Formats: sequence, structure tokens, C-alpha cells
Amino acid sequence: MDAAVLLDTTGIIFMGVYLLSLILVGLVGRFARKEDTMADFYLSGRNMGLFVLFLTLYATQYSGNTMIGFAGKAYRHGFYFISSVTFMIAVISAYLIFAPRLYELSKKHKFITIGDYIQNRFGSRILTTIVTVVCIVALGNYILSNLKAIGYIIETSTNGYVSFTNGIIFVSLIMIVYETLGGMRSVAWTDVIQGILLLVGCLFLFGLIQYKYGGISGSAGELMKGSPHLWIPPDGEQKRFWFSSIIIFFFGVSVYPQAIQRIYAARDKKTLKRSFQIMAFMPLVTTLFMFVVGIVGITRFQGLSEQKSEQIAMLLLSDLAQHLPGVKIFIVLFISAAVAAIMSTVDSALLAISSLFTQDIYRQIHPSATQKHLTRTGKIFSWALMGMMAYLATFLPQTIWKLIELKLEILCQISPAIFLGVHIRSLQKNAILYGITVGLSSTLILKFGGDLGLSIPSKPFGIHAGVWGLALNFVTISICSISKRGTLKSV
Repeated sequence: MDAAVLLDTTGIIFMGVYLLSLILVGLVGRFARKEDTMADFYLSGRNMGLFVLFLTLYATQYSGNTMIGFAGKAYRHGFYFISSVTFMIAVISAYLIFAPRLYELSKKHKFITIGDYIQNRFGSRILTTIVTVVCIVALGNYILSNLKAIGYIIETSTNGYVSFTNGIIFVSLIMIVYETLGGMRSVAWTDVIQGILLLVGCLFLFGLIQYKYGGISGSAGELMKGSPHLWIPPDGEQKRFWFSSIIIFFFGVSVYPQAIQRIYAARDKKTLKRSFQIMAFMPLVTTLFMFVVGIVGITRFQGLSEQKSEQIAMLLLSDLAQHLPGVKIFIVLFISAAVAAIMSTVDSALLAISSLFTQDIYRQIHPSATQKHLTRTGKIFSWALMGMMAYLATFLPQTIWKLIELKLEILCQISPAIFLGVHIRSLQKNAILYGITVGLSSTLILKFGGDLGLSIPSKPFGIHAGVWGLALNFVTISICSISKRGTLKSV
């Protein structure tokens, strides 16, 4: 076997057997169902314990974006991207603001989707539809970025023996089969396996890099000589980027529809809080480690293009395999962990989109449809969506980080409805509706105005378009709320 090939025939067989075994988990999930209802299929009967809830949250939150996108971003931008650790810690802080209260409401009103909460809280079908469409678009983008990460990993690790396209198609089929068999139970149980693999894989790769290259301290001198601009402290523009990124992660990641579903699925509020408390420590052994991968990669593989830098983790593994042949079995495990992490994110996003479409769109058109019919419709929609996403992932040129940004900047705009709605009883539907309309419009104009010939930057003053949109969103809500109070007083 060529030393540069991370997965030889034996490794490919191991990976294939592991992936196919997930279908068995799907079958077990199907046999474990208690009733043929939306709540049972999409929320695992609302009875998820601490161990499973923590690992499914962990495996869902850390994905191809972390394993591939974050490492690639650290390679391209150097030291200042250590702020990515702060991004992920901020997400947990956001959950603790609204998740306990949202859980109580979900138990009382039997929510299944984020749209159920919006409709119950604000009583506006227009607002619910807008939020649902935003979530579906953002999650479609999320699936797309993670499928691209799967393609990169499989193609690089097999040295092209399994192509980018074939890797995406094979893994997509595995995911859609076990998901439609067992719903949330299958997804959560596979997340347990995948979460453990992810944690072990990150620890393993970090340990190897420390041993072979000396980690950041071992690369610092060479980095300062060869790429000093990547080692200097952040300037004003970069600090604004830090601040801007923290905001879009805080408000964007925390309202992932798949995360909202896991909040609904918790056994009780105590279990939910404990899961988030443990999650607060995970950026230190996941995001931080992948940042180190990107930094060390700068010194080992200089001058990579933007697209090629997305494969920096795999390139380092290839380099390690050439110098440390005895670790190949562990490298196979890491690659399995990387693929597992991505799968756990994609299957969760796919399940969330399926529930959003079925519960908040299809059910409104067919209100008399039975629970069994609705569940079957959701499964059919999942197959169609996965096919489209796999097709798009094979040729769209965007880097994973750009896809991450676009998703979060859009999702940010629905966060006021959740953060404010669960705590402020006087908040009215029109304020949220106008706010989200202004926020989305301004975000999209800034984001794509340059492509339409408008002379406006996509990040004014280095701050994401989504942050500007969110600021206008909150301002609009405030103005509408104040105006409403003034009208009531005058009357």
C-alpha cells in the first residue's frame, strides 16, 4: 500500500462495515417505537435520558464544520481564529437563556417543531411559515456543507480510490435508510456511537500532533519565520470579526431546529440542564484541538489554495501515516470519527427539515391527515431532499466556512422570536414579523448586493451581514413594541 493512502482495502472494508452496521441501529429503532405518531418518530417519545441527550447534542453540534471547516479556516487565517473556541462556548450560554423555559412550554403544549412554538406563542400563520422556510433553507445549506466535508474526507483518505461523488452518494444512502427506519431513536442512538468516536478521534489526532510536531509550540518558530502575518495579534478589523462571529454563533447555532427538537425530547428539565452543563466543556477538547490542526498544517503544507486548505486535517493524517506507520489503525478510527461526526449532523438536520415540512407546511394543507400518513409523508420528503442535497454537494464550489456563515446569518433572524418570546409576554406578533422581515431583507441585500452590481460590502466594517440584519431586527421590534404601548396609553 502507498504510505500516503490512509484507507487501504482493509480500512475501506472496516469503514464500510461500520457504516452498514448503522442500518441495524435503524432497525432496532423501528422495533422500539411505541406508537405510529409524529411525536414518537421525531422526538423519541419525549423520554431522552442524560447519557443519550448529551451525546446526541454533542455529536450534532460538532460536525464537518468543526472537523474540516474550522481546521481549514485556522489554516487560512492563523492565530486569530482561536476565537472559534469562544464561538462554541457562547452557544451553550445562549441555550441556558431560553432552553429551560422553552422545554416547559413544549411539555405543556406538545410541540414537535420550532414552528409549533411560533404558532402557539404568536398565533400568526404568516410568521410561522416565514420561520419554517428560513429554517428549511438554512438546514438545507447545513446538509450541503457537511456532505461536501464527507466527500473531502473519503476522497482524500482513499487517495481518490473512492471518489468525492461516490463517497457522498454512499454515505447519504446509509443515513437516509436508518433515519427513515427509526426516526429520532435511530438518529440519537447512532449519535451515541458517533459522539464517542468523535471525542476519541479528536483526542487521538491532537495527541499525535503533539507527539510528532510538538503542537503549536513546536510550530511557532517556523510559523513566525515563514508566515509571520498569521501569528501576530489581531488588528481592529479582526477583532470586529471575532465579535461579529460570536454574535452569529450565539444567536444562530442555538436556534438550530435539530437542537430545538432535542430540547423537546428531554426526559425532564433537570436532564436538559445537566446536558448543557457538560456541553460547556466540549469546545476545549474539540474546537480547540481542530484549531491546533489548522495551525500546525500551515507549517507542514504551505501555500494551499482556499479549496485545498479544506483538506488540511486529512493531509496531516497522510503525513503522519508516512512517518508513523504503526498508527494507521488509529488513523482509520479517526477517519471513522470524522465521518461519524458529519453523519450525526446531517441526519439530525434532515430529520428536522422533514418534521418542519410535514408539521408546519403539509399538515396545514391537509389538516385531516392521520399521524401515520404524516409520518410517511415526512419520510418521502427526506428521501427527495437528500437526493437533491447530494447532487448539489458534488459541484457547488463554495468552501465549507462560507456555507457555515450563510446558514448562521439567516438563522440569526429568527432568534428574537425565541429569546424574547419565551420571557416577554407582552411581545406582539407584528413586532416579530416586521423585525424578521427587516432583518432578513437587510442581511440578504448586504450578503448578495455585490453579486447584483450594488457597490456595498458584504461585511461592512468587517461585521457580518447577518449581525447588521439582527441589529435592525431588534431595533424594529423595539420600535414596534414602544409604538404599541404608546397607542394603548393614548387610547
